[in-house]
Amino acid sequence: MSSRRGRITDEEINELISKLQALVPESSRRRSASRSSASKLLKETCGYIKSLHQEVEDLSDRLSELMSTLDETSPQAEIIRGLLR
Repeated sequence: MSSRRGRITDEEINELISKLQALVPESSRRRSASRSSASKLLKETCGYIKSLHQEVEDLSDRLSELMSTLDETSPQAEIIRGLLR
């Protein structure tokens, strides 16, 4: 692949794949970052991002439930609001 403006080299792609592989828990166990596994890595990354989004939604729901049970002026509510800022 040419390194002309806007193009990325094979070496850069391999480096980016390695970096992505290190960020995704399921992929970090594998050592080889061959081009043939790039498709699988991208699928795993998408799945991991979806699971993180779901975890954020679940935690947000739990926090909303918790906040609804607290008195707005309670010390606990103040601490939680402080942590969220």
